[in-house]
Amino acid sequence: MTNFKTLAVVAATVLATATSASAYNAFPFGETFEQTDQLQLDFVLAEGPGTVEIYDYANGERGALLGSKAVRTGVTSNVKVDLGLGANSDILAVLNVGGSEVLIKDLDRR
Repeated sequence: MTNFKTLAVVAATVLATATSASAYNAFPFGETFEQTDQLQLDFVLAEGPGTVEIYDYANGERGALLGSKAVRTGVTSNVKVDLGLGANSDILAVLNVGGSEVLIKDLDRR
């Protein structure tokens, strides 16, 4: 009986740790990006299913939506967001999960 209780406590601890670890969002890139018609992210880590949205960010203000790409819960690898004709200014990358913006990153054009 003691082994069963110990196993239950260990299982609950692992489950709680896994749940808190999954509630994390991340983009892998730095502070700049190459001006092309596509932004490529090696991975996106999301706490739930959502979208990566890329906006024009000229003069430090959010502008038009340039492109978006769906991502799944956890790690989505090799995320490519088409930007149409390309970004002519800085951009704003936004991770939207469950209707909420959970991560925002501004990137300077090289």
